[in-house]
Amino acid sequence: MPPPATRLRFISPFTKRIVNPITRRFADRLPGFALVEHVGRKSGRTFRTPLNVFRRGDGYVFALTYGSEVDWVRNVMAAGGCTMRTRGRTVRLVEPELIVDPARSLVPLPVRVFGRFLRLSEFLRLRVADGAT
Repeated sequence: MPPPATRLRFISPFTKRIVNPITRRFADRLPGFALVEHVGRKSGRTFRTPLNVFRRGDGYVFALTYGSEVDWVRNVMAAGGCTMRTRGRTVRLVEPELIVDPARSLVPLPVRVFGRFLRLSEFLRLRVADGAT
């Protein structure tokens, strides 16, 4: 069976063209969602990607449903961080760390259960920059 990121990749164009433009309108205000602002590695353009986010200690965790090879993750890793807008606040995130956790222990129970069906095991953890909110 192919890895989860490969199995789900077919839905990515639909997500980029249909789902993201809709969720971009409210993702920065709802609990559990965020707009992640990152700069393209090649283009230098600024992108805003709506994502689910989970607060953990002094940082945040993103479940990588499409795997770690997607553009937004690669952009954040290359830049060493990003800006995130969540619940009406802007937060600077630094020190991106890719984590493989088949038990999905970094996310809430409902996400763990749903993630089992997706074979979700990759996460991106970032720390809130000192003095950033």
